[in-house]
Amino acid sequence: MSIVAGAALSGAVAPPALVMASTAAFFLSELADFAVYTPLQARGLVLAVLASSMVGLIADSVLFLWLAFGSLEFLAGQIVGKAWMVLASLPLIHWLRLRDARLARGA
Repeated sequence: MSIVAGAALSGAVAPPALVMASTAAFFLSELADFAVYTPLQARGLVLAVLASSMVGLIADSVLFLWLAFGSLEFLAGQIVGKAWMVLASLPLIHWLRLRDARLARGA
């Protein structure tokens, strides 16, 4: 549902080619993210988030750039920028995991 909502919002402000590229790339990246996250979640949330995010962001970047522009010229910048955001979020995710464990023990 969120993919459809995002596509509709994009359609209001972006050219159709970019909307289609964005929607397809997001859909593929979510599938890849899910495929990696699901088997790893039992091993630890931080590892699962890191691995699935990296796979998802690469899939998203490659497909979007190829469909939207027919080029992977800016792939490195896309991956580096998104990877920095994933890495920046990991301490918060780790803290949330620890907090949830403490709450589960205290409940």
